[in-house]
Amino acid sequence: MLALVKTAAGPGLTLTEVPEPVLGINDVLIRVHKTGICGTDLHIESWDPWAAKTIKPPLIAGHEFVGEIVEVGANVSDFRPGNIVSGEGHVTCGRCRHCMAGRRHLCARTVGLGVGRDGAFAEYVALPMTNIWHHWPGVDEDVAAIFDPFGNAVHTALAFPVLGEDVLVTGAGPIGLMATAVARHAGARFIVVSEPNPVRRALAQQMGATAVVDPRTQDIKDVMAELGMVEGFDVALEMSGNPAAVRGAIDAMAHGGSIAILGIPTEDIAIDVNEIVFKLLTIRGIYGREMYETWYKMTVMLQSGLDIRPAITHRFGFREFEEAFATARSGDSGKVILDWTA
Repeated sequence: MLALVKTAAGPGLTLTEVPEPVLGINDVLIRVHKTGICGTDLHIESWDPWAAKTIKPPLIAGHEFVGEIVEVGANVSDFRPGNIVSGEGHVTCGRCRHCMAGRRHLCARTVGLGVGRDGAFAEYVALPMTNIWHHWPGVDEDVAAIFDPFGNAVHTALAFPVLGEDVLVTGAGPIGLMATAVARHAGARFIVVSEPNPVRRALAQQMGATAVVDPRTQDIKDVMAELGMVEGFDVALEMSGNPAAVRGAIDAMAHGGSIAILGIPTEDIAIDVNEIVFKLLTIRGIYGREMYETWYKMTVMLQSGLDIRPAITHRFGFREFEEAFATARSGDSGKVILDWTA
């Protein structure tokens, strides 16, 4: 089969022929239809310090996908050929304290699809049956392809109650854009999105932002005053990993506010703990999705009218992967999709 492979340490990915995955008795083999390009994939493609420390070539990259089951292992009874599915990209051990208690998203032995094991940038991918999500009827395949990052957005946006609350989103990358739509759908009052890129600020407005801010030239507190906010934000969703954004979010919080942090910094961030203590703030780290409560929430929100399709801005055939990666890296885009059926 054809796959996008990190063949050796260094920048770039190679489209090349590799063997089809070997199917275990508990596995499901999927013919990939579409995949999404994630920030993690950009790290792997560019071979930055994180990738050099984490990735062991040769490796098929990619973890966001939708496809059709073509074969199931001998122990698999709940799935069958023809099912349209995506996969939870965190393959957990199944035996640790958290896995045994049903808290698989907390498994410390997680292996990432397209990071620690061969991924979905390929014509076929195999995963354990416990990692398969069978899509409900009516889910658009482009949306199904990005259920993984959509799940990040839902997990972050719903980490704290947002109904009737004022929400700050720092960073309007694809996940920040989807989180904006989720917060709007879940009943937030004001949603202010802070993002330096004008293309993404415009997308944030499409996704339901009340106001957008360029943090390089505008003060969030000025926007708060314009909206009639008297104290600060109730909930912040930190999506950027940017030190100034993290500190700015803490500074803009109301007393008793809550901050969900999904953005991954590339450097140490110094913060004033006094602000956290004296404002009685709650800070929660977010990683991945809850298996499978977040997946259920994603699906029912789509059924009840949530539309995240405006966050998908570019589509390419998989042979155009170099242009697709350049587009995703430019920042002048939302989510970028690769079509593996083209």
